[in-house]
Amino acid sequence: MKGIVGKKLGMTQVFDEETGQVTPVTVIEAGPCPVVSVKEAAVDGYDAVQVAYGEVAEHRLSKPKLGHLKKNGVTPHRHLLELRGLTGATEGESVTVESFEPGDRVKVSGVSIGKGFAGTIKRHNFSRGPTSHGSHNVRKPGSVGASATPSRVFKGVKMAGRLGGKRVTQVGLTVHSVDPEQNLLLLKGAVPGPKNGIVEVREEAKRAGA
Repeated sequence: MKGIVGKKLGMTQVFDEETGQVTPVTVIEAGPCPVVSVKEAAVDGYDAVQVAYGEVAEHRLSKPKLGHLKKNGVTPHRHLLELRGLTGATEGESVTVESFEPGDRVKVSGVSIGKGFAGTIKRHNFSRGPTSHGSHNVRKPGSVGASATPSRVFKGVKMAGRLGGKRVTQVGLTVHSVDPEQNLLLLKGAVPGPKNGIVEVREEAKRAGA
């Protein structure tokens, strides 16, 4: 299973001169990511590979984090992420974009763009109320429960609140092209997060019968 950590640079489009087709792609600057540690199901209970991303100066890191990296022979890096399900890696080696090929099916995880406090129309796609005959229910959520029974509001009722800023995984993406010289991955479609946001690119498991 393949996996790598990178930074979302933004979106652009690629033009195919032969077919005339325009493909929207997201550009991700991924790796090289040195492998810090490898966890195995027999010892740790699950398979995972911990990788580092984003080289920084030593004084930018805490002593525990710096000691953890030095213990495994890795230079100071800002981000440490664990990619579950990955196997076959060895400590000290570097994961690069060359492990991916055009046409690979991948999924990308990242923290979505935070939009602050939002109402139910924007957050949950509610419909607005009537605006005629003196109605004041224009963008209100409406009823959130009965009064006498159960005399409370059930958990999980859709209301206004914080929108975005959560971990999101976008599945069904395809690798359009790979640029090993500049450590770039071009993925067909959009991925979660703002520009310069940290994202995880992992190979998508094949579904049964696919």
